[in-house]
Amino acid sequence: MRVALAAMPWQPVNRPSLPIGILHELLRTRRPDVEVTEFHGGIRWVEFLIKDSGGDLGPRAVMDIAEYGVLHGLGDWVFAGCLHDDPAWKDAEFRAYAEARGLDVDAVVRMRPHAAAFIDVAVDEVLAGEPHVVGFTSTFMQNAASLALARRLKRLRPELRVVFGGANCDGVMGHALHRNHPFVDYVVRGEGEEVFPLLLDRVLAAEDPADLPGVCWWNGAESIANPPTSRPVPPAAIPLPDFRGWQEVFEASPVREHVSPQLVMEGSRGCWWGEKHQCTFCGLNGSMIGFRSKPADRFLDELSTLVRRHQILDVLPVDNILDMNYFRTVLPAMADLEWDLRVHYEIKSNIRTDQVRALAGAGMATVQPGIESLNGRVLKLMDKGVDGTTNIRLLRDCETHHLTVEWNYLYGFPGESAADYRPVIEQIPALVHLQPPDTTVRIVLERFSPYHERPELGFARRAPAAFYRHVYDLPDSELSDLAYFFDSDPAGIDEETARALEAALESWKDAYPSSYLIAEDHGDLIVIDDARHGRPRTRHRLPGWRAAAYRALGDRRTEAGLHRHLSRHGQAPPEAELGAWLGEAQADGLVFRDGDFWIGLATGSAPHRAPVLTGTRA
Repeated sequence: MRVALAAMPWQPVNRPSLPIGILHELLRTRRPDVEVTEFHGGIRWVEFLIKDSGGDLGPRAVMDIAEYGVLHGLGDWVFAGCLHDDPAWKDAEFRAYAEARGLDVDAVVRMRPHAAAFIDVAVDEVLAGEPHVVGFTSTFMQNAASLALARRLKRLRPELRVVFGGANCDGVMGHALHRNHPFVDYVVRGEGEEVFPLLLDRVLAAEDPADLPGVCWWNGAESIANPPTSRPVPPAAIPLPDFRGWQEVFEASPVREHVSPQLVMEGSRGCWWGEKHQCTFCGLNGSMIGFRSKPADRFLDELSTLVRRHQILDVLPVDNILDMNYFRTVLPAMADLEWDLRVHYEIKSNIRTDQVRALAGAGMATVQPGIESLNGRVLKLMDKGVDGTTNIRLLRDCETHHLTVEWNYLYGFPGESAADYRPVIEQIPALVHLQPPDTTVRIVLERFSPYHERPELGFARRAPAAFYRHVYDLPDSELSDLAYFFDSDPAGIDEETARALEAALESWKDAYPSSYLIAEDHGDLIVIDDARHGRPRTRHRLPGWRAAAYRALGDRRTEAGLHRHLSRHGQAPPEAELGAWLGEAQADGLVFRDGDFWIGLATGSAPHRAPVLTGTRA
C-alpha cells in the first residue's frame, strides 16, 4: 500500500507538520510494508506564489495571512473558488465583509487567482507517488485548500481513498465535514495515532471501519459517524516525529532564504488547569482536555534526537501548558545541555520568580503565559485562577530574565464593566517598561469552550461566524456543526471603553522600546532608575523600611499583609504612614495595584532590546 500525507496551506512555512511527522513514523514502525510520501503544501504554496506572481507575493504575505487571518477565514477564502469551481466565488460578499470590518485584504485578493493553478501542481505531485490513500491533516484555515485538492484527486482517481483528520475534524465538526463532502471517504475524529493504522488495514482489506471509534465512513449514500472513544491516546503511544521528509523539501526550497526553521514537538496533551477550571473562552483542547505528559527522560531524549538529527536549535513544543513537574526534571537537564537552544513554551502565568529564572536558564526564548487581562475581576470571569498583580509579576520577572512574552489583551466578557478597565488604563503609563500585549481583541465564541457549551454564561445567541458563508455553500444548520468560531451578541464593555483600552495599549507599545525602570538593591537602600517614556528621568531613593517594603513587594501583597511582613522583621512604620507611602509609590509608577493587592514594578536588570532607530520615539 502507498499512502500520501498532506498538510495544505496555511501550515506555517518554517515548521514541519507535527501530525505528518507522527503518522509517518507510526507507519514506518508499525506498518513497514506501507510506502509513505509527503506533500508539504505550505512550502509548495509559497514557492508557487513567488514564481507565478513574479515575486509580487511571497513568504511574508503568506505568513501574515496564516498568523492574522484565522478569525476571518482569510486563508480559506483564497481556496474557496477552487473548492466550488468558481474563481469569483463569493467575491463581492467577501469584499463587503472585509470593508465592514476594516480589514486589509489586498494580498488575500491578489493571491486568489493563483490558487487554482496551485491545486493543479499539488495534484500532479501527490499523484506522482501513485498513492492508494491520501491523508489530510486540517486545523483552522486548512479546510478549503485540503477539500479543493481532495475533490480534484477523487475526480481524477475515483478509486483513491481520501482521509481527513486534525482539529477541524473533532466532534460534530468531523461528521459535518464528512457528510457534506462525498469525495471524502473517511474522517478520523479525535486523536489518530491508534485509529489511523487500523483504518488503513480496513481499506486494504476492503472492509467497513464500523468498529473503529470516532471514524466517519460511507454506508452507500449514508454518512455514518462511529461513536468517539473516551480514552485519550497515552503518551507512550505518541512516537518521535519523523521530519526528515520535511527538512529535505525545506532545505531545497527558495523559502529557506526568507524564514528561519523551527522544530515542533510534544511534551504533553490537554491542559491540567482546564481539567478542573477550563478558561471560559477557550476551546483549544477540543474534546480531549485531559492532561497527559511524557516522562522527563522521554521528553529530553526526543528533544536531543530532534536537535541532533536536524541541526536546528529553535524548538517549539506545541503543548497547551507546561507540565509543572518539568521545573524539577526537564528544565535543570536542559540547562546542562551545551546547545544554544531557543525554546518557546506555553505556561501558566502564576509561576514564581525562581521558576522564571529556571525557564531562562533552560534556554527558553519565548513564553506564552495566557495573561489575557490585568484586572482581577475580569480574570475571575475567565476562571483564570490569578489576578492582575500576578500577571504583572510575571511580566516584570520575564523582563529581568530576558524572556520574551507573547500575550494578548482580551475583553468582551459577560459581566465585566468599564469600572474594571479604568484602573488598568490609568496605570498603563507606569507599565511601559514591561512587554506590551501583541494584540487587543474582543473575544470570539469558540466551539468546546464553556461559553459555547453553556449559553447561560452569557452568549445565548450564537450563529456560525459570518466568514463561513463565503467559504462554504451550506445552510446554517450544517455550518453550525462545521464551524469552530461563532458570532454572538457582544458582551462586556462598550466600544467607547474598548477604544480607550486599545489607545492606551498602543501607547504602551510605542513607549516600550525606550523605557526602563531598574532597581539597584543596596540592602538598607534601594535606588530605582526611572527612564520610562513620558516621565522625566528620575532616580528614586527608598531607604530603611521603604527599601524593605519595596523588596517585599517582589510578591503580591495586600497593604495589611505588607504591614504584617514588615512587623515580623521589626521594620514596620505606622499603618497610616505605610498607606501614604503606597499611594506615593503608585503616583510615581513604582507599584501596580489591582483591587486590594500591590506589586512592585521595577525590574532587576536592563533587558536586551533591539536598538531604537533614528527618527523613532526616544
